[in-house]
Amino acid sequence: MSERELREEMVRYCRSLFERGFSVGTAGNVSARVADGFLMTPTNSCLGFLEPERISKLDKDWNHVGGDKPSKEVFLHRAFYETRPATGAVVHLHCTHCTALSCLADLDDADCVEPITPYVVMRVGKVARVPYVKPGDPRSGDLIRGLDGRHAAVLLANHGPVVAGKDLTSAVYASEELEETAKLLLMLRPFKTQRLTDTQVEELEAGYARQMR
Repeated sequence: MSERELREEMVRYCRSLFERGFSVGTAGNVSARVADGFLMTPTNSCLGFLEPERISKLDKDWNHVGGDKPSKEVFLHRAFYETRPATGAVVHLHCTHCTALSCLADLDDADCVEPITPYVVMRVGKVARVPYVKPGDPRSGDLIRGLDGRHAAVLLANHGPVVAGKDLTSAVYASEELEETAKLLLMLRPFKTQRLTDTQVEELEAGYARQMR
Protein backbone atom coordinates (compact mmCIF):
# COMPACT_ATOMS: atom_id res chain seq x y z
CA MET A 1 0.00 0.00 0.00
CA SER A 2 1.33 3.44 -0.91
CA GLU A 3 1.56 6.25 1.62
CA ARG A 4 -1.26 8.07 -0.17
CA GLU A 5 -3.48 4.98 0.06
CA LEU A 6 -2.64 4.56 3.74
CA ARG A 7 -3.53 8.20 4.43
CA GLU A 8 -6.90 7.68 2.77
CA GLU A 9 -7.45 4.44 4.68
CA MET A 10 -6.66 6.21 7.95
CA VAL A 11 -9.24 8.88 7.13
CA ARG A 12 -11.89 6.21 6.41
CA TYR A 13 -11.25 4.22 9.56
CA CYS A 14 -11.07 7.30 11.77
CA ARG A 15 -14.31 8.65 10.35
CA SER A 16 -16.00 5.30 10.97
CA LEU A 17 -14.78 5.22 14.58
CA PHE A 18 -16.01 8.78 15.15
CA GLU A 19 -19.40 8.24 13.56
CA ARG A 20 -20.00 5.15 15.71
CA GLY A 21 -19.11 6.95 18.94
CA PHE A 22 -15.68 5.46 19.61
CA SER A 23 -14.32 8.99 19.92
CA VAL A 24 -15.90 12.39 20.52
CA GLY A 25 -14.68 15.90 19.82
CA THR A 26 -10.92 15.87 19.44
CA ALA A 27 -10.43 12.74 21.55
CA GLY A 28 -8.31 9.85 20.34
CA ASN A 29 -5.36 9.47 17.99
CA VAL A 30 -4.17 6.93 15.44
CA SER A 31 -0.81 6.17 13.85
CA ALA A 32 0.54 3.83 11.17
CA ARG A 33 4.00 2.82 10.00
CA VAL A 34 5.21 3.72 6.49
CA ALA A 35 8.47 2.81 4.77
CA ASP A 36 10.32 5.94 5.88
CA GLY A 37 8.61 6.71 9.18
CA PHE A 38 5.13 7.10 10.61
CA LEU A 39 1.81 8.78 9.93
CA MET A 40 -0.17 10.17 12.88
CA THR A 41 -3.39 12.06 13.36
CA PRO A 42 -2.67 15.72 14.19
CA THR A 43 -3.02 17.25 17.62
CA ASN A 44 -6.46 18.70 18.44
CA SER A 45 -7.96 17.09 15.34
CA CYS A 46 -11.32 15.34 15.19
CA LEU A 47 -11.15 11.76 13.92
CA GLY A 48 -14.34 12.36 11.97
CA PHE A 49 -12.98 15.22 9.86
CA LEU A 50 -9.41 14.38 8.91
CA GLU A 51 -7.87 15.46 5.61
CA PRO A 52 -5.34 13.01 4.11
CA GLU A 53 -2.73 15.63 3.24
CA ARG A 54 -2.82 17.19 6.72
CA ILE A 55 -2.09 13.94 8.59
CA SER A 56 1.25 14.33 10.38
CA LYS A 57 4.37 12.67 8.98
CA LEU A 58 7.28 11.71 11.23
CA ASP A 59 10.57 10.21 10.13
CA LYS A 60 12.09 7.04 11.60
CA ASP A 61 13.64 9.11 14.42
CA TRP A 62 10.22 10.62 15.24
CA ASN A 63 11.04 14.08 13.92
CA HIS A 64 8.04 15.94 12.50
CA VAL A 65 8.68 16.30 8.76
CA GLY A 66 5.28 16.98 7.19
CA GLY A 67 1.60 17.70 7.68
CA ASP A 68 0.12 19.26 10.78
CA LYS A 69 1.73 18.93 14.22
CA PRO A 70 1.29 15.36 15.54
CA SER A 71 -0.80 14.31 18.51
CA LYS A 72 0.60 15.13 21.93
CA GLU A 73 0.27 11.41 22.70
CA VAL A 74 3.13 10.55 20.36
CA PHE A 75 5.00 8.98 23.31
CA LEU A 76 2.34 6.28 23.68
CA HIS A 77 2.58 5.31 20.04
CA ARG A 78 6.37 5.38 19.91
CA ALA A 79 6.64 3.04 22.88
CA PHE A 80 4.54 0.38 21.15
CA TYR A 81 6.54 0.56 17.93
CA GLU A 82 9.79 0.30 19.85
CA THR A 83 8.81 -2.57 22.15
CA ARG A 84 6.72 -4.58 19.66
CA PRO A 85 8.72 -4.45 16.40
CA ALA A 86 5.94 -6.08 14.34
CA THR A 87 3.58 -3.18 15.12
CA GLY A 88 2.23 -1.52 12.01
CA ALA A 89 -0.41 0.73 13.61
CA VAL A 90 -1.58 2.01 16.99
CA VAL A 91 -5.09 3.17 17.93
CA HIS A 92 -5.81 5.20 21.08
CA LEU A 93 -9.47 5.92 21.81
CA HIS A 94 -11.60 7.35 24.62
CA CYS A 95 -14.49 4.97 23.91
CA THR A 96 -17.13 4.86 26.64
CA HIS A 97 -16.98 1.33 28.01
CA CYS A 98 -13.21 0.89 27.92
CA THR A 99 -12.79 4.26 29.62
CA ALA A 100 -15.37 3.31 32.26
CA LEU A 101 -13.57 0.02 32.85
CA SER A 102 -10.27 1.86 33.22
CA CYS A 103 -11.75 3.85 36.13
CA LEU A 104 -12.81 0.86 38.25
CA ALA A 105 -10.97 0.40 41.55
CA ASP A 106 -11.07 -3.41 41.70
CA LEU A 107 -9.34 -4.45 38.47
CA ASP A 108 -6.33 -6.73 38.23
CA ASP A 109 -3.86 -4.36 36.59
CA ALA A 110 -1.87 -7.24 35.11
CA ASP A 111 -4.96 -8.76 33.45
CA CYS A 112 -7.78 -6.23 33.54
CA VAL A 113 -10.06 -7.62 30.82
CA GLU A 114 -11.45 -11.04 31.68
CA PRO A 115 -11.56 -13.56 28.81
CA ILE A 116 -15.31 -14.00 28.59
CA THR A 117 -15.44 -14.60 24.83
CA PRO A 118 -12.99 -16.30 22.46
CA TYR A 119 -12.80 -13.17 20.32
CA VAL A 120 -11.14 -10.96 22.90
CA VAL A 121 -8.48 -13.64 23.34
CA MET A 122 -8.02 -14.09 19.60
CA ARG A 123 -8.03 -10.43 18.56
CA VAL A 124 -6.78 -8.54 21.61
CA GLY A 125 -4.97 -10.83 24.06
CA LYS A 126 -4.24 -10.12 27.70
CA VAL A 127 -4.76 -6.45 28.57
CA ALA A 128 -2.78 -4.59 31.24
CA ARG A 129 -3.80 -1.38 32.98
CA VAL A 130 -1.08 1.21 33.56
CA PRO A 131 -1.24 4.01 36.17
CA TYR A 132 -2.74 7.40 35.39
CA VAL A 133 -0.55 10.19 34.09
CA LYS A 134 -1.66 13.47 32.54
CA PRO A 135 -2.47 13.21 28.80
CA GLY A 136 0.60 14.08 26.75
CA ASP A 137 3.00 13.31 29.60
CA PRO A 138 6.11 11.52 28.24
CA ARG A 139 5.90 9.15 31.22
CA SER A 140 3.04 7.42 29.41
CA GLY A 141 5.61 6.03 27.00
CA ASP A 142 7.77 4.86 29.89
CA LEU A 143 4.80 2.95 31.34
CA ILE A 144 4.26 1.16 28.02
CA ARG A 145 7.96 0.35 27.73
CA GLY A 146 7.82 -1.08 31.24
CA LEU A 147 5.56 -3.84 29.88
CA ASP A 148 8.43 -5.06 27.66
CA GLY A 149 6.19 -5.65 24.66
CA ARG A 150 4.13 -8.36 26.38
CA HIS A 151 0.78 -6.69 25.63
CA ALA A 152 -0.74 -5.54 22.34
CA ALA A 153 -3.40 -3.60 24.27
CA VAL A 154 -3.46 -1.57 27.46
CA LEU A 155 -5.93 0.50 29.41
CA LEU A 156 -4.62 3.85 30.59
CA ALA A 157 -6.15 4.32 34.05
CA ASN A 158 -8.96 6.90 34.02
CA HIS A 159 -8.25 7.62 30.37
CA GLY A 160 -8.90 4.89 27.80
CA PRO A 161 -7.47 2.09 25.64
CA VAL A 162 -4.41 1.91 23.42
CA VAL A 163 -4.17 -0.99 20.97
CA ALA A 164 -1.35 -2.02 18.63
CA GLY A 165 -1.75 -4.22 15.56
CA LYS A 166 0.26 -5.58 12.66
CA ASP A 167 -1.50 -3.11 10.38
CA LEU A 168 -4.19 -0.43 10.62
CA THR A 169 -7.07 -2.81 9.95
CA SER A 170 -5.93 -5.20 12.69
CA ALA A 171 -5.47 -2.40 15.21
CA VAL A 172 -8.91 -0.92 14.49
CA TYR A 173 -10.69 -4.28 14.66
CA ALA A 174 -8.93 -5.17 17.91
CA SER A 175 -9.92 -1.80 19.38
CA GLU A 176 -13.54 -2.46 18.45
CA GLU A 177 -13.40 -5.94 19.98
CA LEU A 178 -11.90 -4.53 23.19
CA GLU A 179 -14.67 -1.93 23.48
CA GLU A 180 -17.36 -4.56 22.94
CA THR A 181 -15.80 -6.78 25.60
CA ALA A 182 -15.61 -3.88 28.05
CA LYS A 183 -19.29 -3.24 27.42
CA LEU A 184 -20.13 -6.89 28.17
CA LEU A 185 -18.01 -6.90 31.32
CA LEU A 186 -19.77 -3.83 32.68
CA MET A 187 -23.19 -5.30 31.85
CA LEU A 188 -22.27 -8.54 33.63
CA ARG A 189 -20.74 -7.03 36.78
CA PRO A 190 -23.93 -7.55 38.86
CA PHE A 191 -24.04 -11.23 37.91
CA LYS A 192 -21.96 -14.31 38.56
CA THR A 193 -20.08 -14.72 35.29
CA GLN A 194 -18.50 -17.71 33.60
CA ARG A 195 -15.15 -16.84 32.06
CA LEU A 196 -13.12 -19.04 29.74
CA THR A 197 -10.88 -21.51 31.56
CA ASP A 198 -7.11 -21.26 31.43
CA THR A 199 -7.05 -24.32 29.18
CA GLN A 200 -9.55 -22.76 26.78
CA VAL A 201 -7.54 -19.52 26.67
CA GLU A 202 -4.31 -21.40 26.02
CA GLU A 203 -5.96 -23.34 23.19
CA LEU A 204 -7.10 -20.09 21.55
CA GLU A 205 -3.71 -18.45 21.99
CA ALA A 206 -1.95 -21.44 20.44
CA GLY A 207 -4.28 -21.65 17.46
CA TYR A 208 -5.30 -18.09 16.68
CA ALA A 209 -4.07 -15.20 18.79
CA ARG A 210 -0.49 -14.96 17.58
CA GLN A 211 -1.67 -15.12 13.96
CA MET A 212 -4.35 -12.48 14.42
CA ARG A 213 -2.15 -9.93 16.18
